[in-house]
Amino acid sequence: MTNIAVTGATGQLGRLVIEKLKARVSDGQSVVALVRDPAKAADLGVPARAADYDKPETLAVALAGVDVLLLISSDAIGQRVSQHRNVIEAAKAAGVKRIAYTSILRADTTPIGLGVEHRATEAMLRESGLAYTLLRNGWYLENYAGAIAGALGSGAFIGSAGEGRISAATRADYAEAAAVALTGGGHEGKTYELAGDESFSMADLAAETSRQTGRDLPYNDLPEDAYAKILESIGLPAPVAAMLAQSDVGASKGGLFEDGLQLSRLIGRPTTPWTDFVAGILKSL
Repeated sequence: MTNIAVTGATGQLGRLVIEKLKARVSDGQSVVALVRDPAKAADLGVPARAADYDKPETLAVALAGVDVLLLISSDAIGQRVSQHRNVIEAAKAAGVKRIAYTSILRADTTPIGLGVEHRATEAMLRESGLAYTLLRNGWYLENYAGAIAGALGSGAFIGSAGEGRISAATRADYAEAAAVALTGGGHEGKTYELAGDESFSMADLAAETSRQTGRDLPYNDLPEDAYAKILESIGLPAPVAAMLAQSDVGASKGGLFEDGLQLSRLIGRPTTPWTDFVAGILKSL
């Protein structure tokens, strides 16, 4: 039996991966959720084991008997390298055969600051001696739900992305790609640059939202510092505000654009159109 485990299984992406895996696993494959609090995983419909990135002793037990592991990157920015090292070392000790890792689009060259920790994790995987698959995810379309809601309230979109094009996809699209890579063969040693089939600029997002709402919602491009200060003013911690503003600047330099269509090829269908996503967000507001 091939045991497939997913870290961070109660997170927004992790829950979707578990759902996609349950639909794809074949006879002889089983799915295990690795979570900090198994009680919160009761609704996932698969066995759950306690696993904390910061507690290696939990990882050793949780990974027993696991063949293929999806390491969903930690959300603790600044602590990811040590946390991911704990998982990789525990996986190697437990006899895990392959690790798939959710990295960032073009981690080796991205101008986005978040790439630093992803590059370090990719290097650790290469040096581990384990088989690996790199799932370099682009931005989530869900990242723009707040921007849409904010623009409806303030009358304009803001950011520092300039004219940079963004090839975003939904979490569900990325989750399906992870499920494919975890359950199928031929993914060992592969690096996938995963992104939406279509790209848009922030001005495009503003224009489409304006079209769908019948309102005039322009996009106002701001200097990085000014954008970060506005994000702080609405309650975001300074480090998070700075990270988001820097990521926007990275987008202006092409950091979120990818037209290789590897995601749609991997999942066997087109990615969710970003215009459909906008319509869904507007219906939910």
